Amino acid sequence: MFVGHAAVAFAIVAGVAVGRGWTAERALTVGLLAGAFAALPDVDIAYALVGVAAAAGGDALSLATAFWSTGNLVHRAVTHSLVLSPAVALLAAFAGMERRTHLVAVGLGGVVVAVAWVASGPLGVVVTIPFVAGAALLGVVADRYADCSPVHVVAAGLVGLASHPFGDLFTGEPPAMLYPLDATLVGERVVLAADPTLHLLAAFGIELATVWAAVAVAGVATGLRPRTAVGRRASLGAGYAASVLLIPAPTLDLSYPFVFSVLGVGLVGVLPRVRLVRPGGPSVELPDWLAACLTGLSAITVAWLAYAAAYLVVG
Repeated sequence: MFVGHAAVAFAIVAGVAVGRGWTAERALTVGLLAGAFAALPDVDIAYALVGVAAAAGGDALSLATAFWSTGNLVHRAVTHSLVLSPAVALLAAFAGMERRTHLVAVGLGGVVVAVAWVASGPLGVVVTIPFVAGAALLGVVADRYADCSPVHVVAAGLVGLASHPFGDLFTGEPPAMLYPLDATLVGERVVLAADPTLHLLAAFGIELATVWAAVAVAGVATGLRPRTAVGRRASLGAGYAASVLLIPAPTLDLSYPFVFSVLGVGLVGVLPRVRLVRPGGPSVELPDWLAACLTGLSAITVAWLAYAAAYLVVG
């Protein structure tokens, strides 16, 4: 759900900005900022590289297992807290303001790190430092290069940070949304289907829907029609249905063969168009970035639908 987190925050914030009559540039800028904040909590998964290093030399399955088992030691805790997210959003705003406010940002960051130390010990601090540092960096970038006011930084930060944990309710263990409090807001994963493969396919479909929502908002803001940029090659994604016989049925515990292969279908978007018969001789035309992205996304969507249909028939 890494991409989905950013797409949801972008769609919400940019959509509100467009509705308020903001220019396309301002709306997209604050939307991108919200998307960056929404992706920030997953910086805690970087600790999983320790497990990957320890399992170096193993096969793909052992590496994936080591990645998630190590990352889950600290994943979805301090960086996914609804209690701490307001402080982190304020920290980002103060970091991007005048120099005299930087001490406030440092103070807020110190408080968050101290909370992580008390609640989770040194391991909590290891993931919290890059989290607060990343928030401060986003605040500085927003002020210097995006011309976002502190109010907009706080708003974008709150939407991004607070929306992220809810997207994780479909995969893995529910985040510790009330961290560091000894209380549970949501104790169980939201089950979309009793069949584990259908559950994964449904979760993947939700993520695709969020990306398309972001595309739709960007289209409204800029006046572009995404539908006109999708090439016919997107229909090639239907051939992915055959993979139901070639790869293991995906589940949350064994998802990478499906995820990586279905995302690979999106590469059809960057393939050049070759015309062998034309007056001036054969030609090769490279797609522009918009056509490549939207054709690739459409191909992935078609592939997901085709695989789901095939699984229902074969499975």
